[in-house]
This record gives sequence, structure tokens and C-alpha cells, in this order.
Amino acid sequence: TAEVITYRGRSAVREVGNPTIIATFTIVAALLPMGFVSGMMGPYMRPIPVLGSVAMLFSLFAAFVFSPWFSLRLKPQLSHLREAEIKEKKIQDKIGGFYRPLLLPLIQNRALGWGFLISIVVLFFLAVSMFYTKAVTVKMLPFDNKPEFNILINMPEGTALLDTANVARRLAEIVREQVPEVTAMQTYAGTASPFNFNGMVRHYYLRQDPWHADIQVMLLDKEHRERSSHQIAEATRNILTEHAQAMGARIAVIEMPPGPPVLQTMVAEVYGPDAETRRQVTADMTRIFEQTPNLVDADNYMIMPYERWQFNVDTEKAMRRGVAVETINRNVQMAMGGFKLGDIKGHGSLEPKYIVLQLPLEKRGEIERLYNLPIPSGQGQMIPLSELGSFVKTEEQNIIYRKDLRDMEYVVGEMEGKLGAPIYGILSVEDALKDYVAPDGVQISGTMTGPPDDDLHSGFEWSGEWVVTYETFRDMGLAFAAALVLIFGLLVLEFRNFILPAVIMAPIPLTLIGIIPGHWLLNAEFTATSMIGFIALAGIEVRSSILLVDFVKNEIHLGNDAMHAVANAGRIRMRPIWVTNLTMMAGSATILFDPIFQGMAISLLFGPIVATTLTLFVVPLGCTSVHKSLCPSDEEYDDDVCLIPESEQPDDCYAQLVRAVVEEQTIKPTIKAVMELGCDGEALTREDARYCLDQMVEDGLLMRDSRNRYQLLTADD
Repeated sequence: TAEVITYRGRSAVREVGNPTIIATFTIVAALLPMGFVSGMMGPYMRPIPVLGSVAMLFSLFAAFVFSPWFSLRLKPQLSHLREAEIKEKKIQDKIGGFYRPLLLPLIQNRALGWGFLISIVVLFFLAVSMFYTKAVTVKMLPFDNKPEFNILINMPEGTALLDTANVARRLAEIVREQVPEVTAMQTYAGTASPFNFNGMVRHYYLRQDPWHADIQVMLLDKEHRERSSHQIAEATRNILTEHAQAMGARIAVIEMPPGPPVLQTMVAEVYGPDAETRRQVTADMTRIFEQTPNLVDADNYMIMPYERWQFNVDTEKAMRRGVAVETINRNVQMAMGGFKLGDIKGHGSLEPKYIVLQLPLEKRGEIERLYNLPIPSGQGQMIPLSELGSFVKTEEQNIIYRKDLRDMEYVVGEMEGKLGAPIYGILSVEDALKDYVAPDGVQISGTMTGPPDDDLHSGFEWSGEWVVTYETFRDMGLAFAAALVLIFGLLVLEFRNFILPAVIMAPIPLTLIGIIPGHWLLNAEFTATSMIGFIALAGIEVRSSILLVDFVKNEIHLGNDAMHAVANAGRIRMRPIWVTNLTMMAGSATILFDPIFQGMAISLLFGPIVATTLTLFVVPLGCTSVHKSLCPSDEEYDDDVCLIPESEQPDDCYAQLVRAVVEEQTIKPTIKAVMELGCDGEALTREDARYCLDQMVEDGLLMRDSRNRYQLLTADD
């Protein structure tokens, strides 16, 4: 019995081993190109192809080594195996009972077959059109559910620190009263809050002016609240916007990004021939941003004109008193708190603790009292500051931003709602710009992949999250194209044919018929993780096609006509194909409600439902259309039959040999005896004799021992 089990295990590996190997490598080929995604999304993507490929290769090793070894160790009784075989035969008969009546009319009736093909094409374009109608929206990564967010407050330039702090405190009180999910808050005025990677990219550490404030909001754990952090942030923005405007402030609600951080979601980098033109275009675009639906927190990086106090040193008086200008500047700076005396050396401290000397706020806030600041002279005398110069108001100069040595300005904003991807905001702004003419008389439109060619005329470039989105989907599109080329090359190498690989890869676009409506059904966005699932699913569905085509090819080589070969392929392979896909779908269901990987789960859950069903019809129909490619090159062709040449042995010859070797046992089960017996008085070749004996082993009539000798089954076996 052990020898029978061993041989049948080897036969199982021989039957599905080759297509399983090539199918595994097609999945690896589909995953590997994702490792070459560039930009900031590269480190996020790289673990997927690496770990996925390793997992697939390990599973192949386990299927060929561990599973047969474990089956041998279990040593199931032959009677149990026969019962399982009978049960499997009944299941296949039930499958054939409903599968064949559905498939054969499509093969036999050309009009019905063409109608089926056209309906699939129509379904494909209907599914893809859901992007155009915005029934399914696209986004690089969905909004995550984080335990915190920040509220940035920008007061008019020149606002006193006390006024800024008062506005921040009043807004914080409103949040505490009207947002029940808030557990703690911390306000910062005139200084930057502790920043993370997102804050570093957005330059929040530069928010040190008196008119800058920040409220850091901490939320309940996501397990203890119904609303996501994005929904809470939207509600907070709606609550605070009106109050902030009444106080003369601009606010921006900043969420932790799920992926690579950017300057802001919507960024327009404005270029132009001169500063005045650039600033006018920037102001106009800011108003357009404010009027665009779903575009919130619109602002720009220009500073409004304001005055600042500056101490002008009377150099003649300073020289007469023996006071250096550097001494005056250092003492004034020290009084205002901008001079660091040194730092405290603490044990284990990661950040330095500076020693800062400054006057109390009530004293340094009054110019008249600052005039009494004593300044040491070279002779050791203390001279009042009022005798060395005077405070005057001067207008602050505008900040000049440059990128790649080109002067420019920023217009920024955030997206919210269902159309939260930057592409929808870009399209809306571009529509509004159709009637806009820049001050230099040109009609402007944003460039998508780089800055304008020159600064002779006004223009702008779309940046922010759009750049990451464009680079990610561009690289993933190229990765998908490379994956298709690799898969096609592997299939050509396996089947020595250019037509069969096309049939095998035909179900790949069919996955979109399930993926896109699946996103619509769950009201989810098509994200980068959805694209990853789509690419991975391409390799998985190719595996199902390989198993079908390989079975059809073997059936035709055994003398079956193409129509019945494809029907048998679907009937016998349907169950293992569906079991494989159902296990994958069950695994993907565990991340279905994860905010980041929901897109991948939807792709791997809804894609196989449609693609696997259609594969069981599309691939058989394709095989019947190109059945000549499934036959060996030396065989003859008929309309629907791959005829076996006369050198091959018909079924009645095999029946004669079975009767002589197994039933009547008139000859021994050896190659030599079968060659001598022959069929109808004609001797067989060695290859024909071996083929017949191997077929008897496959049919469970003989067994082959460890020395490859054929033996009759005993009563115990």
C-alpha cells in the first residue's frame, strides 16, 4: 500500500507539477516589478514583492516536499483513497451536470459565443466607466484613522503674541465643548509644537512668529469611538472655520498622512516674469481655491504688509560714548529673548536645554521701558539705550521663495469628502481657470509633470500629493506592463507557442469587472493598495488559466476532441481552482475593514468572484478557437478534433493489453512481454509498451515499485 501511495503521489506531482511551477513563477513575476517603484512610495512598496515572492517560493517547496512527505507519513488506507476517489468522481459529475450545458452551447453556437464575448467587453467598459462617472473615486492612499490631529492657526502678520495665544485658547475651548472624542489638547503660540516626519516635510519647525499658533488634539482610541479621525477632523473644521474668521484668523486642520508626507494635498507653484505679477496671480488663485468645492483650508505663503519695530543705532553717539554697535545689538537681542547664553549638559538627554536670558513680557512689550535698558561702554559705564539711538517702525520685506533657482510662490489647500484626491481638485480649478487671464495677458493652465518651460509668462505647476500620486501610479503602471511581459515570456517558454499565452492571459482584464464594482459596493476609493491587489491578482488568475490549458492540452494529446477536452478541463479543474481562490478570498477578508489595505482586500475578494467564473468559460472558448495550437506539430488537424496518427495505439489495443496483463494474466507486466504480444499480431515499440503500462498504473490496475518494476496489485493492496 505504501508503494501505491508513493507512486500515486509521484503521479500527482507529475500531473500538476509543471503547471504549478510555472504558475508560481507567474505570480512572482507579477509581484517583483513593484519593487522598482521610485519616489517616496518606494520604501512603502518594497516589502510587498520581496516578502510575497519569498512566500510563494516557500509554498511551492512545501507543496512538492512537505505535502507528499506528510501524506506518506499518514499512510491512509487504500480503501479510504478509493472512497475519496469515488466521492471526487460524484462531485465532478455534479459539476459537469450544470457546467457542460452552459459551456457547450457557447462552443457549438457561434452567434451565442460571440454574444457572450461582446457582453464581457461591454461589462468591462461599464466597469471602467465608473471612474469617469465618479461612482468609484481614486486616491493614492485613503484617509487613515489616527489618534491625533493638529489645528494650525495663522493670524495676520504683525499680530501680537498675546492676541494669538488668546485666539488659540478660545478655539481650543470650542473644540473641547463640541467634539466629544477629544481627550486632551495642548496649545502652542509663537513657537512650534513637537513635530514628526509630516511636520518636518511641511516645515512646521519654522512656525516661530508671534502670529503662529498650533493646537495639538488627542482623540480616544479608535476602538472606543464611532467616527474616524478624518470624520472628526472634517467636523472640527466646519465648527471652527466661522469662529476663526470672526477672530481674523485662518485655520488648517492637519491629519497624519497614511503614506509619504507632502507640503500639502493641493499645492500650486506659481511662476512669472516679475514679483508683482506672481503675487497677483497667487492672490487670484487663492480666491479660486476658496471657491472650489471640496477644497478647504485654502491659503498662500505670501505675507501681508505689516510694520515691525527696529532699533536704529546713532553711530556718532555710540562712538563718542565708546559703545560698539555689536554690543548694542547683543544686549537688545538678549532682552528680547533671542540670545542663548549656553546649554545645560544633561545625562541621557537627546535634545540640548538652552539657557536664555530675557526681560519679562510686560517689560519687553513696552518700547518706553526698553529705552531704559543699560548698555555697558568700553569705560565700564552703563548708558541707557535711549541715548544710543531710537526705535522706528519699518515695513517688513516680502519673503522670496525659490525652487531650482527660479522665483515662485505657493498656493496651498486640503481636500475633503468623497472627492478627496488631488486630481479632482485639480480638474475643478482648471475648469475655473478657463475664464481667467493673468496680469501679463496670458491664459494659464497648470503643468502636471514639471515646472513651466520659462518665466517669461505666468504659469504654475501642480505639486503636493499629486506628484506622489502621479509617480506611484506611473511606476506601478510600468511595473504592471513589465509583469505582463515577464508572464508572457514564461508562458511562451513553457508552451513553446505565442497563441496559448494570449489565451491564458485573457482573464487578466476581467478582474476589473469585479474589482471596480466591488469598490462601489463598499463605498471605497480605488487606491494604490487596490492597484497592488489588481497586479497580484493578475498572476493568480493566470495560474488558474494555466491549469485549464495544460489539462486541455493533455486531453487532446490523449485523443479527445477539443470540445470535450475543454468541458472535462472545466469540470475537473473547477473545484481546485475555486478552493484556491476561496482560501485567498478568506485571507483577504481579514483586512477588509483596515483603512489602508481595504483596497487590496476588495481587489482580492471581488476580483476572483467575477474573474474565476468568467475564466472557466473564456479560457475553454479560447482553447476551442486555437485548438490547433494545442496539438503536437506532427499531428493532423480536423475542424474540432486533433486526430492521433496511426503510430499511436487506439483504445481497443489498450483494452486487449489490459485483458492479457491484468484480467487473464497470460503475460507478465513487463515492457518486453507487452512488446512481444503487440496488438492484432503487430509488435509494439518500446515507447508504446511503456505508455500502455504507465496508463495501467494511472488507472490503478498496476503498481510500480521503487525499482520502477511493474507489478500486479495484490488483494491486500
